[in-house]
Amino acid sequence: MADADGVKALGGLLNGIAQRVYYSNSEITEELLRSEIYPDMLQEEFHALHEKMRGILKSMATADMDQAQLEAFLTAQTRKQGGGGLSSEQAAALGRFWKAHRARIRESLLAQSRWEPGLRSVNWRVDLQTASSRGSASNAPVALVELELGRNGQDSEFVCLEFDELKVNHVLKKMAEIQESIDSIVHHS
Repeated sequence: MADADGVKALGGLLNGIAQRVYYSNSEITEELLRSEIYPDMLQEEFHALHEKMRGILKSMATADMDQAQLEAFLTAQTRKQGGGGLSSEQAAALGRFWKAHRARIRESLLAQSRWEPGLRSVNWRVDLQTASSRGSASNAPVALVELELGRNGQDSEFVCLEFDELKVNHVLKKMAEIQESIDSIVHHS
């Protein structure tokens, strides 16, 4: 019975860590988890367990481990010598937790890494103006660009832009400069 209680408590701890770190629930604190789940454990012992589990979850989340990677990772953790390793019960609890929470944690990490507002779509076309507002004939091409912008859970906003050939060339030049900067950073790291 004590092992079952320990596994249940560890599941509660993992859920608490996920709530705080991945689901942005600021009401969950380390002290709250200790007092609710491990009230008899010394603060130093609990802190060590908390940090160990938080680190393991971070490794699992950062790698977005599939089942094979997870099994290899947890096996390696159980084979660690000294106090840094996991018991087989802890590894099993982590495995169950990860199967249940992987998709939600992944979505949370993706959402945290997005800039807001985000670009939802781009529509464009090129028109030829056949006459100007003053009635004179003109064959200048005009690029019309519609950007759909939005924040998560909110309606979209639309921005319409009109570019003549000179402005299109300027935008393309700036985009090429941005690409060069990205390439130089990627090749240097």
